[in-house]
Amino acid sequence: MTIFGFGSDRGPFRKPVDAFPDPAVDLPPDPSGEAQTAVLGGGCFWCVEAVYRNVDGVLDVVSGYAGGTAETANYRAVCSGTTDHAEVVRVRFDPARVSFGQILKLFFSVAHDPTQVDRQGADVGRQYRSAVFYADQRQKEVTEAYIRQIDAEGMFRQPIATTVEPLTGFYEAEGYHQDYAAQNPGQPYIAYNVSPKLEKLNRYYGDRVRKSG
Repeated sequence: MTIFGFGSDRGPFRKPVDAFPDPAVDLPPDPSGEAQTAVLGGGCFWCVEAVYRNVDGVLDVVSGYAGGTAETANYRAVCSGTTDHAEVVRVRFDPARVSFGQILKLFFSVAHDPTQVDRQGADVGRQYRSAVFYADQRQKEVTEAYIRQIDAEGMFRQPIATTVEPLTGFYEAEGYHQDYAAQNPGQPYIAYNVSPKLEKLNRYYGDRVRKSG
């Protein structure tokens, strides 16, 4: 059975998930063997965090805020929708096992719907925008190239709304947000929003799923 994803008969996809291309432009591992990071906004950080915590090669995932100032980097202010922040996750990964481009592939095909503007489903507001916060020019170039690539291949029925923004600061979210989905699996919001993403991750990217035990 073909899965198009994100909760409807075909979701936002024009083509099925298993047709999603690998990035034609990517970042190589650093010769020093250093870990790399990606900062991604795809709606509620609980949901995006849950996806990446299950990816082999990901070393750590931290929920937080980016795009605004330190003064308003707290949940109450960000949820008001009056700051420039987005809810984001900072993904630290081993580029010898999973590349920045592959992190992006999972972001666009599993972690969220990149065609929605300032929202993800029922979560509405600028804080839920689809965004990649690039740390340097190389990340910017790879991100923009991949968006052009999946646009050209017609993966989605609507234009990609993801913004590509400079990372001016990452502010770690309050402790109770960290690893929220794993700590609260029975919470209705988690069950409704996270479970389908993890099912899709396992179905289409089983070779990239972290092995337990």
